[in-house]
Amino acid sequence: MTLRHPRTSMGAKRSASRGSVTAETAAMLPALMVVLAAALWAIQVVGAQFECVDAARAAARAAARGEPLEQVSARARSASRADAQVTVTRETKTTRVEITVEVRPPWAQPLPAVRISATATADTEAGNP
Repeated sequence: MTLRHPRTSMGAKRSASRGSVTAETAAMLPALMVVLAAALWAIQVVGAQFECVDAARAAARAAARGEPLEQVSARARSASRADAQVTVTRETKTTRVEITVEVRPPWAQPLPAVRISATATADTEAGNP
């Protein structure tokens, strides 16, 4: 006489661990949301940095050509952000533009702002002190 071992069905094994994946996902979801929010925030900060760099370069070229400094500041502000702080310094040899912006995530205004700045320098053209 041979003894047979009772077979356990695959369904019984699966049902024991069936809810664990859902529980693990539910526990990790808040952490994933925080990581996603941080990544989106980093992308926004990098985009603002590129805007400031481009605006500073364009403003430095315009100021070096001899355009009025008020116009240069207004163009730089419109090319970057409305609350940007623009400093234009025109000397006999070089013209320097510095743009500083504070960026906050739109979904978390109470968080501290990240200060971004960009500086561009251009040679002042002859006859434009």
